[in-house]
Amino acid sequence: MGMAHSTPRMSADERRRVAVRVAMSEFAKGGYYGTSTEAIARRVGVSQPYLFRLFPNKRALFKAAAELCFTRTTETFVRVADGLYGEEALEAMGKAYSELIVDRELLLMQLQLYVTAGGSDDEDVVAYVREGWTGMWETVRELSGASSEELDEFFSRGMLINVLVALGVPGDNQCWAAFDEYSKAAATQAVARGAADGLPDGAAEAGSS
Repeated sequence: MGMAHSTPRMSADERRRVAVRVAMSEFAKGGYYGTSTEAIARRVGVSQPYLFRLFPNKRALFKAAAELCFTRTTETFVRVADGLYGEEALEAMGKAYSELIVDRELLLMQLQLYVTAGGSDDEDVVAYVREGWTGMWETVRELSGASSEELDEFFSRGMLINVLVALGVPGDNQCWAAFDEYSKAAATQAVARGAADGLPDGAAEAGSS
């Protein structure tokens, strides 16, 4: 008679990593105040008390999800800008960002961070999100050596991309006219993925030709 093979149990560190990924997914959809730790625990496959053994409270879990969001972006910038400088580095990071926002959970989590920080009276959360943003800004500045004006343009375009993709505006809409073809194609892909997930699918027609 053969021996039964049991599935290895995850360690606490593995559970913690899974919890952070799930938390980012849930916070991206529901925001900080609209997301319950019970829902996160259920998706992770643990009890709520066990989740609070991994993270002491909801704030700590949100901060961990925020760190994952910012880290994925900054690590991508570091990777694609390796060996480049100036305009070439900015162009590479801009192209990479267009790829990143195809992941709507990452995009929506980023937007939820700003909403939470803007509407929260919890200074610890506000400061954490602010530091994440300024850290990302500093990373781009160091990698590219860009001037303040160039950084303003880079991040302004990035925020416009966030808004257009979040609203489901496809790449063939004239709102994307000032962007390169790569960004337009990435936007269309992101919108299509959003439609598949039941999110805005290009209903925003304002300004279309």
